[in-house]
Amino acid sequence: MMKRALICGVSGQDGAYLAKLLLEKGYEVYGGSRDAQMSSFTNLKRLGIDKQVKLLSISINDFRSVLQTILKVRPDELYNLAGQSSVSLSFEQPVETLESISVGTLNLLEAIRFSNLPIRFYNAGSSECFGDTGSMAADEMTPFRPRSPYGVAKAAAFWQVANYREAYRLHASTGILFNHESPLRPERFVTQKIVAAACRIAKGSPEKLVLGNIDIARDWGWAPDYVMAMWLMLQQEQADDYVIATGETNKLRDFIQVVFDSVGLNWKEHVYSDQSLFRPTDIIEGHADSAKARLHLGWRASHNMEDVVRMMVQEKVKALKEQSVKVIL
Repeated sequence: MMKRALICGVSGQDGAYLAKLLLEKGYEVYGGSRDAQMSSFTNLKRLGIDKQVKLLSISINDFRSVLQTILKVRPDELYNLAGQSSVSLSFEQPVETLESISVGTLNLLEAIRFSNLPIRFYNAGSSECFGDTGSMAADEMTPFRPRSPYGVAKAAAFWQVANYREAYRLHASTGILFNHESPLRPERFVTQKIVAAACRIAKGSPEKLVLGNIDIARDWGWAPDYVMAMWLMLQQEQADDYVIATGETNKLRDFIQVVFDSVGLNWKEHVYSDQSLFRPTDIIEGHADSAKARLHLGWRASHNMEDVVRMMVQEKVKALKEQSVKVIL
């Protein structure tokens, strides 16, 4: 029989790529959004799958909404990718961040338990839970010391999943994902902000790109690789938690240089750092050890930071050309 999946947060980057992957694997895919009638689902349209995903409204902060949706859809797999997703914004909206991530995850877990359906559950964790580990590569046994409201919320959700897995024997797993990017990232994320600005400047824009701390270092991967890891977790006989990353760490200034090199520019002539944009607390370096995922899931990243930059720049250049053609027409 055709498997049925419910993706909460289907309109985001990961939700769209996951929906595409599951459709390719023959799933019947339901996509949840807070207001499916008003949402544009731009990412699903960009991937050409908006007509194939069955869209519905679900508020994961509302237990009744969650339970009704689960009983209606009766999914074999449920992927929780919903909630406030910006680390920077979490400093401005800490309550919304905690509620949408922590309370939302708890509602999903409790609704699965209450429904008594054999649902396999994936929770989107984050490397932000680890905080600053220095040069040490974080794995599944590394203690959490989050340095943002977003990281705190993701840490709480992680332990909720672990508790329901142990206490109620739910097949519930968390993917502790390090940074992963794609052309579907909105410009409020620094990687897409850099790519978009570099492409505009290359076309003649006189703007300067103003950023915060460009000496931070992160492990950047390719989002479609990471949604494959999500799916693999739910195919295992035993639920568990996994760190998902490339294993390569680069400074943001290196990311910037590769982007500007890709469009034939010297980044130092167009970019400067403004200390007023620094976060109240931040992670200086992020290093990862995803050996467990390689061993148990057979998963490894197929793209590094340079690959990610190249694909993002190519897509942005293409989009700008299409916009220019529309203006001329």
